[in-house]
Amino acid sequence: MQEKKSKDQQNKAWMCHPRPQMKRERVCILSEGWKLDGQEIRVPFPPQSKLSGFAGTIGDDFVYTCSFRIPEDFKQERILLHFGAVDQIATVEVNGTEAGSHEGGYLPFTFDITQLVDRTGENRMKVMVKDDLSLDYPYGKQSKNPQGMWYTPVSGIWQQVWLENVPQSYIKKIKITPTLAQISVEAECEGTVQKVSLEIVLPSGDKLREEMKVQDEKAQCTVPIPDPVLWTPEHPYLYDMKITAGEDVIESYFALRTMDIRQEQGVRRVCLNGEPVFLHGVLDQGYFLDGIFLPEQEEAYENDIKIMKELGFNLLRKHIKVEPEYFYYMCDRLGMLVMQDMVNNGEYSFLRDTALPTAGFKKRNDRRLNRSDKRRAIFKKHTEETIGHLYNHPCIVAYTVFNEGWGQFNSDEMYDFVKELDSTRLIDTTSGWYAHRKSDFDSEHIYFRLKKLKVKNRPLFVSECGGYKYMEKEHFFGKKEYGYGTCKSKEELTDRIVTMYEKMILPYIEDGVCGCIYTQLSDVEGEINGLYTYDRSVCKVDRERMREVARRIWQLKK
Repeated sequence: MQEKKSKDQQNKAWMCHPRPQMKRERVCILSEGWKLDGQEIRVPFPPQSKLSGFAGTIGDDFVYTCSFRIPEDFKQERILLHFGAVDQIATVEVNGTEAGSHEGGYLPFTFDITQLVDRTGENRMKVMVKDDLSLDYPYGKQSKNPQGMWYTPVSGIWQQVWLENVPQSYIKKIKITPTLAQISVEAECEGTVQKVSLEIVLPSGDKLREEMKVQDEKAQCTVPIPDPVLWTPEHPYLYDMKITAGEDVIESYFALRTMDIRQEQGVRRVCLNGEPVFLHGVLDQGYFLDGIFLPEQEEAYENDIKIMKELGFNLLRKHIKVEPEYFYYMCDRLGMLVMQDMVNNGEYSFLRDTALPTAGFKKRNDRRLNRSDKRRAIFKKHTEETIGHLYNHPCIVAYTVFNEGWGQFNSDEMYDFVKELDSTRLIDTTSGWYAHRKSDFDSEHIYFRLKKLKVKNRPLFVSECGGYKYMEKEHFFGKKEYGYGTCKSKEELTDRIVTMYEKMILPYIEDGVCGCIYTQLSDVEGEINGLYTYDRSVCKVDRERMREVARRIWQLKK
């Protein structure tokens, strides 16, 4: 079971820098003194979670309040207020004046509150939230009736809230595009900046300096990197970088790596840095026992990455959720590839989206699916913002646009839309079924039975499989168990997983099977098909046998 944390440990939770790729010196995390509808709550944990300490009832509309003071060392002109994520619709007031609003529950947003705050006295903030689990907005696996593969919903603030002090003119965002020998950097500034410079720390310790070309409020440059060190899961080398724009200074990092598909000995292969790579992954839904959407300590993300690497995996499919940036930073630092799903909106139908395609009916005219213009527009906007938000993280090598038809529409057009936003990653347009013409993979979900795989013109990606259930009774936290098939012991579960790889994956890698995603990293509520229990206390499989499967995969790839 998870150990109880001391009060001091609790106070230190989620005090990491909220934006590791754009670090400034002056930040202040607002984690204390919050109330929800007049009752104390621990932020940033969602009110439905045990970690929040909230004892009230959550309705569709509710109000957060807190008081804060501006730190004495905030000497620069502007004060920015950042929210990591608030589910679903938030309107923010500071000292009685509206600072702004935001729709959608998975992405960060920022308000300039310079003119609204008292720099010497106490300030009052009110966050008015509406969350009726509207299907217009991305909602992922949240359900008002959680059971099976649908889970407890969250509401309100579930990522960090923080202040940042910046000069009058400052860098608003950066975009880093690498190759194997150079990087292109774009900086978008707020206000007029005359000079923007870049400093890169090389592996030798020497510093490479470059002046960026400034035009209007944008700066850009392309910098060749001498004796480049490439980023791989085995050697995840990160270059430190600093960008200076007038009085504004940010610290960042980048990696040199590419992801594409190449013809290798007559077979189309997924390649990392020009070399074939097998995407040996697990489904990672990012749910935690006591915090639901958020672990109690941010180090839990590091633990999840390490325990999956220990089992031989090199990729996490981040399933229907966008995590705090700390997760992606740890994947960058520890060398874990990530396939990032877009978060679905729209209606789900068990018959249309699960039963019929599982039985083999996998073709459908997706121009007739999710026909609400509003929902389509929201999904496209959320997709664009997700890609922009995560673009700089080298760990992300692929995107999933639609999963099993959930909210699917115009998939070929959406492939083009995503590819235009980011041509440096691969795209699984329709994970599982309802495939149309455009995708970088042929993507299949295979549960309940093993099958012979047939590779056609594209790399074949088994984007979900397995999901065998096995309950550790002392670590079961659901109401009704759910999974695919039943195992009675750790040995039986391991046997079934190894057999699946031996019969359905390993024989077809030479033919062009490019990856396999096992369902899943951990149990989630009543769904007990994880490699670990929901509390991460028990590994449910034999570690050495899982590592042996990975070794056999790498031998085939040599």
